[in-house]
Amino acid sequence: MMLVEMWIVSGLVLVTLGMLASNRFPADAVLIFVLAFILVSGILSPAEALVGFSDKGMMTIAVLYAVVAGLRETGAVDWMSRVLLGKPKSPTEALIRLVFPATAMSAFINNSPIVAMFTVSIQDWCKRSGFKPSRFLMPLSFAAILGGTCTLIGTSTNLVVDGLMQKAHLRGLGLFELGYVGLPVALIGCIYLVTIGQKLLPDRTGSIEQFDDVREYLLEMQVEQGCELAGQSVEQAGLRHLPGLYLVEIVRNGQIFSVVSPDTLILAGDLLVFAGAVESVVELRRIRGLVVATKQTFKLDSRQNERRLFEAVISAESPIANSNLREARFRHRYNAVVLAISRNGQRIKGKLGDITLHPGDTLLIEAEKGFLFKYRNSRDFLLISKLENSGHVRHERAPWALAIMAMMLILTVFDVMPILQASILAVGAMLLTGCLTLEGAQREIDFNVLLVIACAFALGASVEKVGLADMIAKEALSVAANDPWLLLVIVYVTTVLVTEIITNNAAAILMFPIALSSAHALNVSELPFSVAIMIAASASFMTPIGYQTNLMVYGPGGYRFGDYFRLGLPLTLLEGAVALWIIPIVWPF
Repeated sequence: MMLVEMWIVSGLVLVTLGMLASNRFPADAVLIFVLAFILVSGILSPAEALVGFSDKGMMTIAVLYAVVAGLRETGAVDWMSRVLLGKPKSPTEALIRLVFPATAMSAFINNSPIVAMFTVSIQDWCKRSGFKPSRFLMPLSFAAILGGTCTLIGTSTNLVVDGLMQKAHLRGLGLFELGYVGLPVALIGCIYLVTIGQKLLPDRTGSIEQFDDVREYLLEMQVEQGCELAGQSVEQAGLRHLPGLYLVEIVRNGQIFSVVSPDTLILAGDLLVFAGAVESVVELRRIRGLVVATKQTFKLDSRQNERRLFEAVISAESPIANSNLREARFRHRYNAVVLAISRNGQRIKGKLGDITLHPGDTLLIEAEKGFLFKYRNSRDFLLISKLENSGHVRHERAPWALAIMAMMLILTVFDVMPILQASILAVGAMLLTGCLTLEGAQREIDFNVLLVIACAFALGASVEKVGLADMIAKEALSVAANDPWLLLVIVYVTTVLVTEIITNNAAAILMFPIALSSAHALNVSELPFSVAIMIAASASFMTPIGYQTNLMVYGPGGYRFGDYFRLGLPLTLLEGAVALWIIPIVWPF
């Protein structure tokens, strides 16, 4: 019976990898099917198959999404983006400014919060710089993985293997001892990513870059005193490359500058007139000190952090149809303010208060959060929709958010508490200090990624339970005969391959006893094999399902399954060659 199950699971692994590689099916749908098959076939019990949904790693990622939501809602992400990424003039410079800091930080901090934090920052930064997120998110994940190989606390896999070594009465590794091999591996890997690697990166188009059939608005924004754009040129402020949006004119002291060059300076008090798609209009509101230039917003009853942006289409029966906003007394009637008007998908010029509203016009509205539920069944509007991420950014809370994030990292780095507890504490602190709302936390969590991670555990557990991984590993190790270096190579390569199928921690746990018994049989030191497993279990670059940070950037980057193999295979070979050369020198047989 076990042999039959082994064949079934072998076929299931091949089918799963094939379906994911074809990119014809969503990753979450494929793995939900796999989970259902494993449950129905009886390969795993419900408790075994569903263990991923209670896994600490998966829960940690979910909570870290909420932590990042607090950084985003306060504008702290934008600040970190400017400090770390700056305004690079080329993709190569941008990669250098991203890859090396991410690697260094991941040597001491769990790589999941690093990737979660930078992913949001890169997405926002790319919208302003004109670059595509797909050119940076995969190198970000790979850099975080490389950084984790530099210290004992860089990744949970290192700690798992170190614990297994101590249980086997072997000496554990020092905090920085792994750096003898980890630092060269990380350095060479980073150089690869910013040189040859960037030529292998996919050029995927995100949804916000596709503006074929969109509604365009004309929006006036006021530059306040202390605005981060004041004193910068249009080019320096990053206002030339916002997708689907362009700066039409600048009004300064009553004078109109209709021809705006890249070198034109932006001054406090300027009125910036933008034209473009609604998604980019939302991005403008996230810039500190840039506010909608209508005094009506200050007369609304609700607080700023309780307001959102909505689009509403005027119906033929609406009492405001065929009248202008002043005549309709729009603000008093709906406790909302019209920011812009679109007609037949085109922006309408002129003062908002003087424009006669027609049935079918689309209004860009700022109103309290309950506007949608209050008026969605009203005869006044044909359709109302809320714009995602349209809440006001609470910049004054940014120092609190950064301090809470720093507290979380300190608690983790100094081993005061595990990352899960520290991140839960951070979310609670952000909620109490007003850095985060429950709505913002729920919106930021990527449930598709969490579902993929949880379901992938079932596939890994089935591979382990039926003895498939054990059989593959033992057959591979038997080829080594009496050559310890060849045995080291096989241990390394087998761990890499197993890691791509099951999780990195599971691969390390599976391979350690096999490598240990093989080393005993050859009467050689177990240390080089233990270190090889640490490095190899983290060397997951060829598939998105092998390492959780790869999954975290899979959706935001718009990647396909094969993109990881194209960029990751050379990196895997390069890292393996360096590691297998250095390990026997530092930890001899």
